Amino acid sequence: MLRKPWAKVPVWLLSLTPACWLAWRAYHNDLTANPIEYITHFTGDWAIRFVVITLAITPLRKLLKLPDLIKFRRLLGLFAFFYGTLHFLTWFGLDKFFDIHEILADFAKRRFITMGLLTFLSMIPLAVTSTTGWIRRLGGKRWQRLHKLIYVTGIAAVIHYYWLVKSDIRLPLLYGTLVGLLLLYRIVTQSLARKAKSTPTPKRAAQTA
Repeated sequence: MLRKPWAKVPVWLLSLTPACWLAWRAYHNDLTANPIEYITHFTGDWAIRFVVITLAITPLRKLLKLPDLIKFRRLLGLFAFFYGTLHFLTWFGLDKFFDIHEILADFAKRRFITMGLLTFLSMIPLAVTSTTGWIRRLGGKRWQRLHKLIYVTGIAAVIHYYWLVKSDIRLPLLYGTLVGLLLLYRIVTQSLARKAKSTPTPKRAAQTA
């Protein structure tokens, strides 16, 4: 089923559902008493959710023995960038009205703004190089090394969220735990893979004897 040409269609529809829901509420003037704050938080929440989902694809495909899940990782990563871009533009355009002086003042006063910018900037090279053409240009190994930036994105997003909230830190801690577990999984699996390569098998030992 995952190999069918139409398999990505449900993923597209589900991934666009939050944006459509937001547009529906905006059309009906139902964005709470502070619409800019609502849009900012809504898009930021979905950006970090898609980052976590993207990170989870690799372990899930191995644990569930569904290798074709990897076909959805690029798409989900691009949706993380999509919602991250909406989040950034809401703050930059709707909240600050492109006022550079006010924006710079925000950077000076609020450390979570700086961490949010780092999160967004780390997503740009991931989105730009997500095409097959860029994989060919960079080569598989360099492309894979570059795309480890997703972990920088995840960690920076969690810190940004944690510094943003003032009292209820349950969601930042939840996302932080998920990102931490996914990073730990990657570290352990890579360590085991390196150990397996360095351990001589009977066949390899016979060849070198």
